[in-house]
Amino acid sequence: MAPSPSRPVTLALTAVAAFAVAIPAWVVTHPPAIPRPVAKLAKLPPRRVVPQAELPPVEPVKFVELAPDDARAFNATVPFSRLPNPAARPFRFAGSLEDRERATDCLAAGVLYEAGDDAVGERAVAQVVLNRLRHPAFPKTVCGVVFEGAERSTGCQFTFTCDGAMTRWKPSEAGWKRARAIAASALSGSVYKPVGHSTHYHTDWVVPYWQSSLDKVAAVGTHLFFRWSGWWGTPPAFNRQVSSSEPVIAALAAISPAHASGAALAEADAAVLGAAPFVGAVPTALPSDPDTFIVALDAKSAPDSWRALALAACADKPRCMVMGWTDRALLPVAADLLPAQSEAMAFSYLRNRDTGFDRALWNCALYPRGVKTECMKRQPLRVEAPAVAPAVAAPGPEPLAGVRRKGDAPAPAPTPTPVARPTAATR
Repeated sequence: MAPSPSRPVTLALTAVAAFAVAIPAWVVTHPPAIPRPVAKLAKLPPRRVVPQAELPPVEPVKFVELAPDDARAFNATVPFSRLPNPAARPFRFAGSLEDRERATDCLAAGVLYEAGDDAVGERAVAQVVLNRLRHPAFPKTVCGVVFEGAERSTGCQFTFTCDGAMTRWKPSEAGWKRARAIAASALSGSVYKPVGHSTHYHTDWVVPYWQSSLDKVAAVGTHLFFRWSGWWGTPPAFNRQVSSSEPVIAALAAISPAHASGAALAEADAAVLGAAPFVGAVPTALPSDPDTFIVALDAKSAPDSWRALALAACADKPRCMVMGWTDRALLPVAADLLPAQSEAMAFSYLRNRDTGFDRALWNCALYPRGVKTECMKRQPLRVEAPAVAPAVAAPGPEPLAGVRRKGDAPAPAPTPTPVARPTAATR
């Protein structure tokens, strides 16, 4: 009989057999990672650094059609800017208690609906809102920034304001309390330094078309943060004097007492102004836009009656815009306005039932109102000239608030440049 193998030999053979079985099994269940190829994107707009003499356009949010994993792969190839990323200056809200409460709740809604239940993400979003507030390309109130474009089904800058999110989901008491605390802190000087002067951000599973002309400066969780390339992304560009007169956002009435009380007053005013039925021919909408009306107003009629005209024109439309002029010589034929037409607009009415927005505004320089919130507000365009620059023509009149600029701001030139239609966000 052959001698028995020693114990060490037996153990060695057993180990070899185990490895022989385990290794192939592990390879089968753990295939080697193969780098995901970066998807070929539809052609993004060419990169353009907006010169200091122009105002950068605020592009509607539009995404490249990509699967989430393909978008992540592409975003990973976009390098972070190597230029300095200085922190923003502290911002301190200066206004009445009522305006502060409205600003706080608008900012709280923005950070909560955009960042979710994530305190760090909420602080980052709050910083972006305040950066926009100080930048002349955006509205000059906190609520105006957060709800920019909310009167349209597409084109809103913060998607929760126009996609029905506020009607589908209400924040918990604890979540709302924390979001308000973060908003209040940001309005009292707290700065979230990592995002610097970012004015844009998106999640890493999408690719917006505007990305090609901005610098990627930070990542916070799954969000990527960007600032404009060139001078418009540097600290001196964030020099705009902001407004402390915050508008009422009816869509926030369910969670914000400050906006609920303001909406109730606005509704009462609307009932008074719209009590008298409109008598006369109802205006016809633009052929190119059935929700937009350009109206010649009777200068001898009572300005309060113009709202009744607007209500008659809009009827039961969920979205509607009415713009009126008493000077027929300046009556436009399309929604794109020349500066002189913008200056002379006597009345405007905007409605978006998806967000609860319903507002009539008058040109108080021509038709004074007893309540300042009923007045169109001027938004001066502050553009710093380069240190050395050729002489240019003097700028035209400042557009009334409630009138959106169309595309890039006009370079100084004698030819008038169109500006676009009013928005609810002057919001």
